[in-house]
Amino acid sequence: MYCIADEDTVRGFRLAGVAGERVRCREEAAEALARAAARSDCALIILTEAVAAGIRSQVDELRSDQSRPLVVEIPGPEGPWPGHRSLRRLVQEAVGVRVGP
Repeated sequence: MYCIADEDTVRGFRLAGVAGERVRCREEAAEALARAAARSDCALIILTEAVAAGIRSQVDELRSDQSRPLVVEIPGPEGPWPGHRSLRRLVQEAVGVRVGP
């Protein structure tokens, strides 16, 4: 697993044992995604919605051209974008178990 996001999100994932890279602009995000996708030991790339939105064409191309790595978008510190599911909802759908209240 590899997380590409803002500093707070990357720090949180590092505390859970997931490597990551903080990005501050589209160029950094695009380069980080390309590096992570090229790694043979990376099966899952986690992006915040904001990062993914900035490099949407690259994310969509990676998803359609390759079966691996899996690219997952999660809400950032600001919460889910309007019309997007919360992180709790995403986990519930992926795992099939209700999480929290």
